[in-house]
Amino acid sequence: MPELPEVEVVKRSLVDKIQNSIVKAVKINDGRLRYRVDKNKIKKIIGLKIKKISRRSKFLLFFFNNNSVMLVHLGMTGKFFFINQKNTKYKTSFYYDINEDKDKKHDRVIFHLSRNQKLIYNDVRKFGFIKFIKNINLKQNLHLKNLGPEPLEKKFNFSYFKQYIINKNRTIKDILMDQKFVSGLGNIYANETLFFSGIKPTKKVKNLSEREIRKIIKFTKKILSKAIALGGSSIKNFSSDNGKKGLFQQYFCVYGKKGEKCSKKSCGSNIIKIIISNRATFYCDKCQK
Repeated sequence: MPELPEVEVVKRSLVDKIQNSIVKAVKINDGRLRYRVDKNKIKKIIGLKIKKISRRSKFLLFFFNNNSVMLVHLGMTGKFFFINQKNTKYKTSFYYDINEDKDKKHDRVIFHLSRNQKLIYNDVRKFGFIKFIKNINLKQNLHLKNLGPEPLEKKFNFSYFKQYIINKNRTIKDILMDQKFVSGLGNIYANETLFFSGIKPTKKVKNLSEREIRKIIKFTKKILSKAIALGGSSIKNFSSDNGKKGLFQQYFCVYGKKGEKCSKKSCGSNIIKIIISNRATFYCDKCQK
């Protein structure tokens, strides 16, 4: 599943390609996604302009000029393709290289846009979804209302962190993965953040020092920013709109490194893999206390 940096790269690709385009028609090849696509609601965006595209956590939001919002979650294998007026196809997503024969059968929804352009929602496993809501109801939406602050925003700070963990007996890895605490942070970046912070994933949050809290915040922001700048992580061949693969996976220090030597030259220990809350967790027992 794509994490915040990957979804942010997708968002930026879409902004560059289709923001301010007008929806001319919509074709639903298969609306049986995680939630069935509402044919009546999706038809109502025909003739409307895509005024803005934004991201909240791992969700994409398309704002139209009638105050409606298309909420998209990419699930495990959801992705967007963009086709320009010259019929050239671009990736704005991840997982696969463009393959016309294989892609076509998984094209679920096709948005015909102004200037003879198209936006295709493609989803192999159909765990993603497309929903429509009113802008006025956005903050109360089931998928959005309980999300914590964005990790790159100022609201994710020391005061917020310290207050949130009071009387909590959970592990730091578990709480970093909790979207109610901080939104969009997933397994890859939680592992990497804790490595650079020098904190063992199983450490209870009630035992964190103020210095450790500040380090977690610092490295969360630093690592996510670097991942976005590098185009995301090429898990399953993630690529941005220009076809360049994400490079951040080249900088992984612990994620997926079970049994390998710690990247710190002065260490020499091997990376350990355990399971926390049903998620693979990687750490160095020597560097992370």
